[in-house]
Amino acid sequence: MKAMAKMVDVGKKPVVKREATAAGRIILKKSTCKAIRTGEIKKGDVVSASKLAGIQAAKATFSILPLCHQIPLTFVGVEIRLYDGSLEAECTVRAEYKTGVEMEALVGATVALLNVWDMVKYLEKDSKGQYPTARIDNVRVLRKTKDG
Repeated sequence: MKAMAKMVDVGKKPVVKREATAAGRIILKKSTCKAIRTGEIKKGDVVSASKLAGIQAAKATFSILPLCHQIPLTFVGVEIRLYDGSLEAECTVRAEYKTGVEMEALVGATVALLNVWDMVKYLEKDSKGQYPTARIDNVRVLRKTKDG
């Protein structure tokens, strides 16, 4: 019989400074990227809203992923870079704790990209309501460090 899923006990691990950065990309039509750049999106400022969504998501990671610890984060930052046919979100998370913060960085970057999709989906749909261009890809941990 397989063991039931459980949270890892980090109680005896030392508290150390930890940082992780994750990033991902959303592929969009060039015309959608132009509309983001020129502020023509019906729901408003895609970049600001997506940064906030990523920050909020990183802080809530423990409530989304059932086996993640509730980590007292000391910093969450989301950067957005807009290109001609894509947008990249990068999330950096810091904490002084007993376990790493890469899951928080991954969730932050991914939710920032999902927020972009939500705000621009009306521009990405084709005549059948499908999304032939839009896709989120290359979500990954760029770096992870710990001091101590």
